[in-house]
Amino acid sequence: MYIEQLQKFKINLWSYTIIPFLFLALMVTIFISSEGVDTNEVMKKTIEKYGINGTFVMLVAPLSFLLFIVLFYNKFIQNNSLRILTTSRPKIDWSRVFFSFGVWGGITIITTIIGYYTAPEDFVIQFNPEKFAVFVILAFVLIPFQASFEEYLFRGHMLQGLGLATKTRWVPLLVTSFLFGIMHIGNPEVDKLGMIIMFYYIGTGLFLGILTLMDEGLELALGFHAANNLIGALLVTSDWSAFQTHSILKDISVPSANFQIFIPILVFFPILLYIFSKKYKWSNWKERLFGNIKPIQVSE
Repeated sequence: MYIEQLQKFKINLWSYTIIPFLFLALMVTIFISSEGVDTNEVMKKTIEKYGINGTFVMLVAPLSFLLFIVLFYNKFIQNNSLRILTTSRPKIDWSRVFFSFGVWGGITIITTIIGYYTAPEDFVIQFNPEKFAVFVILAFVLIPFQASFEEYLFRGHMLQGLGLATKTRWVPLLVTSFLFGIMHIGNPEVDKLGMIIMFYYIGTGLFLGILTLMDEGLELALGFHAANNLIGALLVTSDWSAFQTHSILKDISVPSANFQIFIPILVFFPILLYIFSKKYKWSNWKERLFGNIKPIQVSE
């Protein structure tokens, strides 16, 4: 199983504290330094100076680079393979990644089309073939790495380490979901919508953690996260979102915190869990989400 398999190897639990500590220290530093700063105004000035694509690269490239730091640490410091960090299966199941990507990508496209035709006054079409083509290349190169970094850090490195340390599944599920949400506290959306948006971020982390524990691997979470960030960035942007892009549509509605924030958590995520559970024949939910980590023989 995804967490239990690490017991086959000589793992130094303290090695699981370094990367989370450094990352959280970085998040605290950024939060403190941005206290009282209008992030939307900073974003506007950055775009004026470097352009939309330049700003996008400045925001996403560092997170994409951090993926390789996590993978390097896993391989050369912890002596773990990419396969062990990714899945409990004999090899990474890429069909799961692409299936999850396709399902959520399709739902995102459909809901965007419905949203546009039910409230066309909330959008403007800003499609520019030349600018869009450049952005597509940047997005396809950077966003999968950025999304993978967050998955390998929270649902991979942190979840496995906390699972080994606490001998539980529910503790790492809740802790990583909370920390995943807190990571987004500096996003411009928080300034516009208020702290209520944290329910969405933490709820998304909880959903991705459930995917990982129920499926005993990161593949479904990797596919969902990549589709969520990539397809979303290509379809719609706004003047108050973290990703301001040369997308097809621009949301010009007045931002407000309403029930729509909870629709993904209360409607779409349960539907996805149902689809995945049927396709991959999940069972024993209680044990997989709340059971203890059972000891297995450690290799010499």
